[in-house]
Amino acid sequence: MAAQTKGKKRGFFKRLGSFFVKSWSELKKVSWPTFRTVVKNTIIVLLVVVAFSVIVFGLDSLFGFLLSLVSKA
Repeated sequence: MAAQTKGKKRGFFKRLGSFFVKSWSELKKVSWPTFRTVVKNTIIVLLVVVAFSVIVFGLDSLFGFLLSLVSKA
């Protein structure tokens, strides 16, 4: 009989409540960045995205130009 109660699942809402309690306790342990750090990192990411966009656009234009030269011949 002990084996039957050991394998029995708890109710859905009890499991859901337990999940939220455990999640909340884990979120309390998180080391959140400051607003200044978030802004600084966001600016860095945006600058890198813009730089790579310019590089990809430049290479695309160059290869398009070279392809047009080859296709005219």
